[in-house]
Amino acid sequence: MSSLSTPSTPLLSRAQRGAVNLNDVAALLNPRDDVVIAKVALLPRTKLLHQGEEIAIVQMIPPGHKVAIRAVGQGQPVRRYGQIIGFASQDIALGQHVHSHNIEVHQGELKLDYAFGADHQAVELVPEADRKTFMGYRRADGRVGTRNYIGLLATVNCSSSAVARVAAYFHDNPIMDQYPNVTGIAPFPTKGGCGAHYGSSYLGQLQRTMAGIVDHPNVGAYVILSLGCETNQPDDLIESANLGGDHQPMVLTIQQDGGFLKTVEAGIEAVKRLLPEANKAVREPVPASELMLALQCGGSDGWSGVTANPALGYAADLIVKQGGTVVLGETSEVYGGEHLLTRRAETSEVGQKLVDKIHWWEDYTAMFGASIDNNPSPGNKLGGLTTIYEKSLGAIAKAGTTPMTDVVDYAERVKTRGFVHMDTPGYDPVSVTGQVAGGCNIVAFTTGRGSAFGFKPAPSVKLATNSDLYARQEPDMDINCGKMLDGYSLEQMGEEIFDRLLAVASGEPSKSEAAGVGEEEFNPWIIGATL
Repeated sequence: MSSLSTPSTPLLSRAQRGAVNLNDVAALLNPRDDVVIAKVALLPRTKLLHQGEEIAIVQMIPPGHKVAIRAVGQGQPVRRYGQIIGFASQDIALGQHVHSHNIEVHQGELKLDYAFGADHQAVELVPEADRKTFMGYRRADGRVGTRNYIGLLATVNCSSSAVARVAAYFHDNPIMDQYPNVTGIAPFPTKGGCGAHYGSSYLGQLQRTMAGIVDHPNVGAYVILSLGCETNQPDDLIESANLGGDHQPMVLTIQQDGGFLKTVEAGIEAVKRLLPEANKAVREPVPASELMLALQCGGSDGWSGVTANPALGYAADLIVKQGGTVVLGETSEVYGGEHLLTRRAETSEVGQKLVDKIHWWEDYTAMFGASIDNNPSPGNKLGGLTTIYEKSLGAIAKAGTTPMTDVVDYAERVKTRGFVHMDTPGYDPVSVTGQVAGGCNIVAFTTGRGSAFGFKPAPSVKLATNSDLYARQEPDMDINCGKMLDGYSLEQMGEEIFDRLLAVASGEPSKSEAAGVGEEEFNPWIIGATL
């Protein structure tokens, strides 16, 4: 990716008298593109030399934003990544800022060729004897954890305060020093669990999510805390997911166990009894094929699809070649670029699954008088992203290049190896909750605007898209992908991400874990009516 390299000369602080080489101050991502991405602030009257011609900058272009290198007539498509990111809402001249004032999308205008499996290429797996390893917790069912938490699950909002109180007892408590193999106590409070139709698909999805978050390779033991009269009854939850197998999970009920304070005391004693058992788990060398990585982005900017997301995609390919699994989510942020995934589908049935999910989202958003293209967010736009098509094309880069082996429902247990897409919203906490409930034992989270995201029980590794962000928020950022704008190659960056994921999977704390972040992000997707 040499075209991303920046010069050793200072950043442009004033209009240049002579023309500057376009590649020194902007990034052209595909020869078909109508726009380039400014690496530095480009001031009016600056001239860019491109293919022997000079392009005069018309107005100030902030870093990460787009500038036209071709004239585009009103109503004509505008391309970035070699793909359509929207349509000109007015004539766009050379050197103009291309953003929400002159580019738009209209649902239904974009005609995509899904071509199921057209770009499918078999993956050449690394031989088992040559695979990388990490230090993980091998569980009885064969799955592997990267952490060893004791979980506290609230079945309903009414027991969530009790869950939080029990967990707080063990924060910075010397008792934990006696159990070095236990990562910590992870509470899972909820805002739902009642006010729902008994037997509804919404309640079933909530139960699937809750079951997946505690019956998880990163959780060595758990306790369920209930109010007693909620719609989400513990017995139903346990039966629907076969929680505990032959052993009934421990359930504490506020209405039966003497009220709030006595239930909290009982919860504390229950955790104390579980600690010695959970501490028996020890890390051992396991192949990298046991990684299941959640691919996530939040607070994206104009560089997300240029640096961090493609680099994460390269690392995702390495994991798949090791025999592991990577899980993309955020269906609403695949919209407009889904054809790039359906063309990689292992079968036409897998490709059609994704198309069906896209159509569901179109209908779902229409129910509320909205549309699926009501995106990017204000922060995304400040960072240079203009349309959902543009955002989706950059987001999809996280998924690398390997075949799409399956499309699964929200929080569904992922059983297929390789690259899998999970149907989730774009809202980060809700999306990651589904991915982790589906079995992901580690999370990679790219950001261009900044984030302090963490998620227990799965460690979250955060990737900054640009060096300015990394410098501002270094205590929260694990990796600086902005180095790619200084000449660091895609391959180097992808390898660095892969190595860091192995280190964190082996127990090295991520930045969010070191900061104690991750107890507020558990957020199951609520799609049904609240009664």
